[in-house]
Amino acid sequence: MERLLHFVDKLNRGMALVAAVMLGLTVLLILLEIFLWNAFKSTTLIADEYSAYALAILVFWGAGYTLREGGHIRIELILSKLSQPLANWIEFLATSTATCFMAYLLYYLCRMVFSTWSYASTSGTLTNTPIWVPQFIMVLGATAFFMQLVATMIRSANKLKTS
Repeated sequence: MERLLHFVDKLNRGMALVAAVMLGLTVLLILLEIFLWNAFKSTTLIADEYSAYALAILVFWGAGYTLREGGHIRIELILSKLSQPLANWIEFLATSTATCFMAYLLYYLCRMVFSTWSYASTSGTLTNTPIWVPQFIMVLGATAFFMQLVATMIRSANKLKTS
């Protein structure tokens, strides 16, 4: 079980690294767009569209790592006032609820990707990007986040056993 938890942690660390690189590339793309416009009254024609795709990658690919590092919103003030066993139960219930919600969301994200793929939907911009491509990349991040939620739930359950 520890090997699986370690794998999920490592996967989400890697995805967060890719998200960080994507952030840097997005900044460069936007700076290029600004430079081209101010210097030559020209444009890349893709900066706004691809920056939006990069934002989706940043959010979904960084979510699992953020969860592992305790960066998501938590009510530490309330948990710190409770007994440790009660706080562990609340943490387990909250993580279980979030995991169920994410499973539901992931199911519908997969349906959305399949739908846009089967209809051959494109972005409607000059690039005509097949929409399923950025959506699928988003699903990969959502899947990793779901796996991190499951790992967190397992760790919470282990805390319940020891308290």
